[in-house]
Order: sequence, then structure tokens, then C-alpha cells
Amino acid sequence: MKKIVVWSMLALTAASPVGTAQAPAVVQGRVTDAGGAPLAGALVRVEALGVAATSRQDGMYRLVIPAARMRAGAQRYAVTAVRIGYTSVRRVVRLAPGDSVIQNFQLAQAAVELSGVVATAQGAEVRSREVVANSAGRVADEGTYELSAPSPIVDPSRRREDPNTENYAAIDENPFLAVRANPLSTFSIDVDRASYANVRRFLRAGQLPPKDAVRIEELLNYFHYDYPDPAGEHPFNVIAEVGQCPWNAQHRLVHVGLQGRHVDASRLPPSNLVFLIDVSGSMMDANKLPLVKDALRLLVEQLRPQDRISLVVYAGAAGMVLDATPGDRKQTILDAIDRLQAGGSTAGGAGIRLAYETARRNFIRGGNNRVVLATDGDFNVGVSSDAEMFRLIEEKRQEGTFLTVLGFGMGNLKDSKLEGLADRGNGNYAYIDDIGEARKTLVGEFGGTMFTIAKDVKLQVEFNPSRVQAYRLIGYENRALRNEEFDDDRRDAGDLGAGHSVTALYEIVPVGVRLDVDARVPELRYQRTEPAPPRANAGPELAFVKLRYKLPDGETSRLLSHPITDRGGSMRPSEDFRFSAAVAGFGMLLRDSRHRGSADADGVLALAREAMGDDPEGYRREFVTLVERYRSIARHEPVAIEGNDDR
Repeated sequence: MKKIVVWSMLALTAASPVGTAQAPAVVQGRVTDAGGAPLAGALVRVEALGVAATSRQDGMYRLVIPAARMRAGAQRYAVTAVRIGYTSVRRVVRLAPGDSVIQNFQLAQAAVELSGVVATAQGAEVRSREVVANSAGRVADEGTYELSAPSPIVDPSRRREDPNTENYAAIDENPFLAVRANPLSTFSIDVDRASYANVRRFLRAGQLPPKDAVRIEELLNYFHYDYPDPAGEHPFNVIAEVGQCPWNAQHRLVHVGLQGRHVDASRLPPSNLVFLIDVSGSMMDANKLPLVKDALRLLVEQLRPQDRISLVVYAGAAGMVLDATPGDRKQTILDAIDRLQAGGSTAGGAGIRLAYETARRNFIRGGNNRVVLATDGDFNVGVSSDAEMFRLIEEKRQEGTFLTVLGFGMGNLKDSKLEGLADRGNGNYAYIDDIGEARKTLVGEFGGTMFTIAKDVKLQVEFNPSRVQAYRLIGYENRALRNEEFDDDRRDAGDLGAGHSVTALYEIVPVGVRLDVDARVPELRYQRTEPAPPRANAGPELAFVKLRYKLPDGETSRLLSHPITDRGGSMRPSEDFRFSAAVAGFGMLLRDSRHRGSADADGVLALAREAMGDDPEGYRREFVTLVERYRSIARHEPVAIEGNDDR
């Protein structure tokens, strides 16, 4: 990946610096759409001077240009406003050190034309002639086939609507709850990491992510923590740690971690992997289908002779590219991947059905049977009812075929739909924004991404009213369960992959501390709800954690429990505790959370930097860089735009 700096180095070196004592120049104004409504997240920049800023929710932006970067006297400078889904606008302003100029921008929605590019692919045996796949997804003749779409295609609905149709489910942050009224907290685990990679994509582009794109639990679970491997009969280990809350010194932070058993790759069961690849017109961009192909090439290197891989594609129709092929026939698989091209509309429902039928025909008893969907989620033509697809995925999950979802691209990412598909398929959801993330997901975390060691994993935490007044689970809003569902084995929950870890944080208000949060308890006639007085003999136990899980091929849950104690004292929390607290604090800043307390970017940076620990892959260092970028964007300071190398 390369870094594309938004200012011209030639312009900087050619300039005659003005003394630093001079006042900076200021360019400010408002960015709106064609109807005059404010546009947030637009990037406004003066390329020649290396200054950029993003517009706020009210559309306002402000560029502060140091005098040292400018030529003497009034000069003409180009100012550009850019936002995904809109045509860019360029204006020229006359500017000298100390000047203040108002420049407004009005951006028009960009029209998208889908052309009928033909997608071709070959099976294991290559023939010289091409044939057309029919609508049922069968090859009309053996050998090479073609998925074709009418050409040209112009989707009129795309001309009327904003092409930036990214979709995120609304998140209503967990509140503080009074222990007397709500002693139990119950939720399903989440091992997805998609939100972190997606947030990184926005920050690299010099923009703040939408609040609902930020799922704090997925930010937490993106990182490796030094949890011990399980040694007993259970496939995971439970750890707990308590320390001071960084953004509210009167509160305590409870860190709960699960570590899944690592499994040597050579000992993993054989895999029956069916890749369902979106080759529709929306996948043409370099960070979509070309990146999918690069990711698949990395995965092919991990396959063993006992593994089987199939390739199914969908655009205007669904078709079989490569039926189950042994993992040691790598060149055959790579040749099929190389010939994938994008074009046409999207019939995702037909593709999913064909993929599951392929998985059923090649089912390996006792093996890892999985459909892997690679898409931007733009199911817009054909039978694509969410409810219908969800029911199909749940039915196949019961038969032993799980689903992993890989999201790609920007502008029309259907994040909420892709997350929902993975949740119902006993799989995980990852967002691939560059080849490094592809390597992390499909190589470094191959076992966790592709192999489930425990399913339907639920946690229930009971808080001790003698020690805790109120608590708040940070994140996991869309994983909440009713308390009675903890013991109900019919209730689906999250799944844990080999080597995966899960981290959850609770912010608690101890008994004896002034209750400074809104955790009201209704007045009841028959139940006691007033806070318990502090007890000297209450003991160190703050809470009690219970977990239920099933083995991958089991239907009866197993129970595991673990006490959480707080012995106080001056012992410094572990690096994992401090780093996870920094990540949670950053998530609250991105969400502009009402619970962020004293958290700010400087505090998050200080906490993360001192808790880097052993970081061989550099993910924690990258986190620090992202927080620094966030701070610059929030302060409207100059930023550099990062992009992927051309493929």
C-alpha cells in the first residue's frame, strides 16, 4: 500500500517561505448538496499547500494554512471538495498570509452507469470455445462458460439516488443499569472484526466514519491479547481483570476475556469450502473484485490435498466456475480465479442457493463445510428477500454447513445485511480493505476464520449488589439476549473459531461512590430496590460469570463459570487491560458517546502507547497511527490521504 500525500512536494519546495511570525491564512465555508442540505464528511483540500479538512455535520469546514507554506503576496490556489458518491468541485481562490476567505461548495450526486462487461471463467478442464450458463446456474456445455448481461445497462434508479448507498444498522448505546433492578447482563459473543477495518478505511481517506459504523466490540476483538490457552476439557479459557476506569477515576473497569484453543493447521479437519463470489457490475472497482482475487490467491496457498474448494459466481445469473477441486491442484484453482471479471446486475439469492447446493453435494462428514461469501452486499436484482435468505442460511446451518462473509469496497457496502447473514450462518464477518487485511483474515487467522471450535456461546454476568451499584456493558448492543435465553439451547448465539479470542468490558460504579450516571430504579411496592450499604465483609467478589456453549456438532450446551474479584490495591493493570481500555475509549470518541467522560484523543494515545507490549504484526502501532489521524481530522489539521496500490 502506498501513501498519497494531498499536497504537491514540488509546490512546497518551490515556494518562498514567509516568516513564521505572519498570521496564517484561513479558508472556510459550507459544503451542501444540490438541494442546499449540509454534507458532512466532505474532504476539502488545498493540494499545493498540503492542507485538508473534513466538513462537520452542519456542512461547515475550516482550513488553517500556515504562512510558512505560502508564497509571498497574494497567489491563486486551487481548493477542491470531494465526497464519496458526489462529483468533486474545484474552485480557485486568491490568498495571501493573514487573509480570510469564504468559499462554499455545492456537490452534485454522481451518476453511475453499469456496463455489461462479460464475466468469464473456466472449470478444471479448459476448452477453447465458450458457452452460456443458464439461469439455474448449470453450465450449458462442458468446459469454459460465460455469464453475460445485456450491454449496455444504465440503471435509472442509480441516476436518481445517491450512489453512496452504504448501510449501517442503528446502534442505541447500552445504558448504565442499577444492579438492584437488573442484576444480570446476558449477551452473545461476537468475534467479528469488520467494523475496525471499515473504520480504518474512513480514517485513511481523511474522513470520520458514520457513528453506526463503529461497533466497539469489533474494535476490541480486532487485536490479539496475551490470554493463556485452555488446558482443561473446555475449548476456551476465561480470564478476568479489574482496574480503574481511565475516563472516570471513580469508576472501575471489568475486563473479561475468552481464549479459544489454538489448533495446528496440519491437524485441522478437511475442508469443503465453497466460495460464492459477487461478479456484478458494482464489483468492478480495484478494492472489490480485484482485491477478492488477490485474497483468494493467498488462501489457495493454505490449502492441503485433503481440502476441497469450489467457486460459484453470481451476476445476472448464478454459475459454477469450479466444482470441488483438491487443494493440491493449486494451478487449476488459480487459473479459474484469474479469469473472473465483473459485469451485470446482482442476483444474490440465486447464487447463495447454488453455493449451498454445491456444499451439500461435496459434504465431508466430520469436516469443515462452509460457504464463503465475498461481496459488497449489493443484492439488488432477482429474488433477494432478506428474510428468505436468512431462513435458507439458518436451515443449512442446522445441516452442518456454516457461512463466512467477506465484505469489500466502498460506496455501497451493505454492512448490516452482511453482518446479519454471517450471524445466522454460525460464521464471522470480516471487512477486507486492503491486501494486508486479506492476509490477516485468510492466512494469519485462517483457523479462526474457517474453523469453529464452539458454537452458540453465551455469557451471563451476575453483579454483586454489595459491591456494585450500576454497570454498563461497552458495545455488544446488537448481541443482547434476554436473561431467560441463557439457558435456552434453542437460542442461537455467537461462535468461536480456533485461536480466536473474545474481549468484553464493563464500566461499573462501586458501592459507596456517588452515583454520577443515570441508572434510575423504579419505586416498587414489594421489592427492595434501594442501594445496599457498603459491607466490610462483602469480600472481593464483584460478579460471577457463567458461559454456555455447544461443541460444533452438538445440540446440548455445556456450562462454565468464573468469579470476578477486585482486590483493589496499587497493582498496575496488565498491558492487555490498558490497551483494551484505550480501544474502548477510542470507540466512544468515534461514536461521540455520552458515556465517554473525560476521554479524549490525547488520553487514548497516551494509554495505547504505554501498553503496546509485544506487537510483532504491528497492529497496535497501526492503532496509534489511526488515533493520531482521528485527532488531526477532528481538529481540522492537514492530513495525508492513503490509498491502495493499483492492481
